[in-house]
Formats: sequence, structure tokens, C-alpha cells
Amino acid sequence: MSITAAMPAAKERHRTRRKRASSLPAIKLSRLLPSHIDLRDPLKAVLVCPDCETWVPITGMYSKVQKLVPHHTGKAGVAAALRCRSSNRRVEWDMTIPEWRQALTDAVKEAASRQPTTVLPKAFSPQTDRTLRARAARTPATRVADWDAVLPRVAAADEKRRAVPAGDTPAEGPAVPLDTLHPKRPQR
Repeated sequence: MSITAAMPAAKERHRTRRKRASSLPAIKLSRLLPSHIDLRDPLKAVLVCPDCETWVPITGMYSKVQKLVPHHTGKAGVAAALRCRSSNRRVEWDMTIPEWRQALTDAVKEAASRQPTTVLPKAFSPQTDRTLRARAARTPATRVADWDAVLPRVAAADEKRRAVPAGDTPAEGPAVPLDTLHPKRPQR
């Protein structure tokens, strides 16, 4: 088959990119946490997306408008691919790289100061302190003497429990069944 002028030629395929930005307001770097921005290599800047909380690169570093790269929410291959609503969202550079570094070092210092260095034991109450001191002072002989002093009161309490009060059985009425009942299920 020979090619003639009447046969249409295939167009060269290009990857299409949307030039339209998201309708959401621009992300200002000063409003994000310094730990959620990575400007160590400014041409490959990355930040945490405010909506889906994933690290997303910033595109268009050589152009007038910088935007978040179109991305999906969720983990790759696990959940359904749903496009994040912050895809193509504009990024406003309202802080310089030295300001970001200073904010990051301040945030690291603040976080380090919040972590306690030593754990202090909880103080005892006076009652607990007395109880612990009394336990430490006791000897096996004093323990036996304490038990011997308590035994008559324990025996008296047991006697009272064994005594059956008068009128505990009803004078009238059916007898209490002593056999365990096993109901049968109706057949279907």
C-alpha cells in the first residue's frame, strides 16, 4: 500500500497539561508549618498538601506562576485514585529561603524545649507514706500476732453468716425446682 496525499497523517502525541489553576485561594508559604516545607533545593521545592497531607512538588519554578503538581489522594495501588482538590493550586512565595531556614531552626528549638529531660517520681501522700513505713517496720512475729488478734472476730462473723434467719422459707406456694431445666427447640 503506497502513501498518497489523500491519506491523513497521524498527529504527534503530546502530553496535555492544564494551564488553568485551581479555584481555591493560593497557598501562602508563611501560613504553613516550616516543617511542612522543603526548600533545600529551591528548583525542586516540595510541600505538604493542606488537603490530603501528602508531600507534593511545586511546578513552574521558571515561570511566573508556581503551582502544586496534580496529584491523587490516598496511597498508590491501595485506594481508588481520587484527584486531590488542591491539584494545580497556586503557591505564593511570601517568604524567602533564609526566612524559611530561620523559622525551621526556631521550630526545632521550640520542639526540643517541650520534651522533658528527666522524669520525676510522683510524691507520696502522708497516708501512703505512713502505710509504707509501717509495712517496712513489721516483722513476721508481729504479723502472726496481728492475725491471732483478728481470728476471733472472723470466727464470729462466720457464725453470723451460717445462722438461718427465722421465716426464710415461704409458708405457701410451690416448691423451688431442684432439677435443671433443658428446654427443647421446636422442630421445623
